[in-house]
Amino acid sequence: MSSHTQHHDSQIPEDEYDDAAMLSRDEAAEEYSADEDTPMYSDDAADDPSAVPIDIQDDSIAHFAGHTASIFAIAAHPAHPSIIATGGGDDLAYVWDSAAPRTSSHAPSATAADRSASSVAPLAQLPDHADSVSALAFTLPRGRFLCTGGLDGQVRAWRDTSAEGSGRAWALAGAAREVDEVNWVAACPAAAHPDVVALGAADGSVWVYALGVVDGDAALAVVAVFALHTAACTAGAWTPDGRLLATVAEDASLYVWDVWGEAAAAGVLASPGGNYTVGLTAEDERFRVDGGLYSIAISPSGGLCAVGGADGMIRIVGLPRFASETSALPGSRGTGTRGKAGGKGASGSASAGQAGQILASLQAQSDSVESLAFSDPPLTVLAAASVDGSIVLFDAAHNFAVKRKIENAHEEEAIIKVEFVKAGQGGTDGWLLTSCGNDGVVRRWDCRGTTAADNGLVEEWRGHQGGGEGGGVLGFVQSHDRIVTAGDDGIALVFQTS
Repeated sequence: MSSHTQHHDSQIPEDEYDDAAMLSRDEAAEEYSADEDTPMYSDDAADDPSAVPIDIQDDSIAHFAGHTASIFAIAAHPAHPSIIATGGGDDLAYVWDSAAPRTSSHAPSATAADRSASSVAPLAQLPDHADSVSALAFTLPRGRFLCTGGLDGQVRAWRDTSAEGSGRAWALAGAAREVDEVNWVAACPAAAHPDVVALGAADGSVWVYALGVVDGDAALAVVAVFALHTAACTAGAWTPDGRLLATVAEDASLYVWDVWGEAAAAGVLASPGGNYTVGLTAEDERFRVDGGLYSIAISPSGGLCAVGGADGMIRIVGLPRFASETSALPGSRGTGTRGKAGGKGASGSASAGQAGQILASLQAQSDSVESLAFSDPPLTVLAAASVDGSIVLFDAAHNFAVKRKIENAHEEEAIIKVEFVKAGQGGTDGWLLTSCGNDGVVRRWDCRGTTAADNGLVEEWRGHQGGGEGGGVLGFVQSHDRIVTAGDDGIALVFQTS
């Protein structure tokens, strides 16, 4: 096993890591007995997926088969985790309950028709996108709204109309279309700014919306618009406190946006009059990643940002640490053009530290890094998933040295997503890593130590078609004891973990 990892000279403190034959004449004259029971098959039947048995091992305890095309997006309700939202290539989103039992069983070798007959029923169908639903997210902290984004450029806000906010009934609250395609949607975790989402668009723009504004009737109010990326914005993530929003793009740029103006008030903007605290582009040869950036993760402490892109390239960048007062009153939200420091009632101290510095440049994989994830403390691990089929675990507390490389983690198929199980769930202390890929399998790995039997494989679950034939797993949501998948085969499966 070879490694091309490069390390930064400085030690990073542990708390900062925070894909007719023709018939012959004799054959033509051959006669068949009229009473023979000869099965007849048509080309149409052979082409119908619901009529052709698919030999699959099905480890699921329940599934949702409402979609008629690939499921591109999945999210779990923050207050009621069994409530799942999925969006797909059929231009629809659904809300359904993953805790609902399977209505009938089917054999491990099942047809699509068998599965459809025993599928969990939807709680709500969310229509009227004109193209694939490419992204969705429940708002934080209570999931009062569900925001869906599509390749038609629409953003649609759905309001929970169920009793006591149970997430079992939804109605359209509002819609907007400012861009051609929506690539991702992420909910803001800031307690002072509930029911806020950010999205990234194919034109490179980044939009922040407040849902259900108190002052007025607007259900989708624009908080900020950022337009410095020069190519498609591919991924975005909020810092854990929701103060900053980091985004990356195909032009290999990273920006960390001051959405609420707190960084300006604390004096930690990258440039006077600007609206970002960190701005790195391909013009900086140290940061340059030919082919673009496609994934992003922020450490639990909010002090580090990891971005991944083409050819296995990863850059670790320091983020600003600052404190300032934040007003939760209506109208306190910032605008995309806010640049003046201070303001009446604003106060706080800032420590820029290593903000904007490239702390490490890594390359331990040979193809695009599709997903990145930091573990929760006390473990200090950054996991990177690649199209080359490998998962690499970096030791974030020791200059991001390679801790372990799991080759062919998904049977030589591209890995789509990795995510750590939250520390404290199931007594794991954050050392369980979940992954999915184009092989249609979901796996969990033990990330403790530098070596482990079977590369640390703990458990796996099958049920999707896989094999790179349109049956991969495009995403998942999880708890310590349950995993729900978004299948490229149009099925969402519910797995119970050991």
